[in-house]
Amino acid sequence: MTTTIDDIRANFELLEDWDDRYRYVIELGRTLAPMPDDEHSAANKVNGCASQVWLSRKVAQSDTGAPVLSYLGDSDAHIVRGLIAILLSLYSDRTPKDILATDAIAVFDELGFRDHLTPQRSNGLRSMVERIRNDARATLETAG
Repeated sequence: MTTTIDDIRANFELLEDWDDRYRYVIELGRTLAPMPDDEHSAANKVNGCASQVWLSRKVAQSDTGAPVLSYLGDSDAHIVRGLIAILLSLYSDRTPKDILATDAIAVFDELGFRDHLTPQRSNGLRSMVERIRNDARATLETAG
């Protein structure tokens, strides 16, 4: 079962202590679908992250014919895997237009991450968001 962003918001409200929230984020990272070894490629590597981060994209068609982007993500850092899980709850299995209409940084700020991530992790998060948004733009361009 996939955790939705609404589930994550509700759980964050229940957890007032940031140590508990970090543990929850790490647990979210453990729920990521495994990424096959061949997907840990240079093409899928996200630049700008202090940790090793990979995002692989698949494009399918919805019932209406609109493209839908799905992602697998992985990292060598437990907390970053959790951040990826939150990102994928926002962006995976969505149309490019939905992706571009979603401000992930605002959601992370709403959850309180602005004050609780190191500058390197914040930069890495922005790099992951920008990678997914660029994928959405490119998919829209090729869909014509």
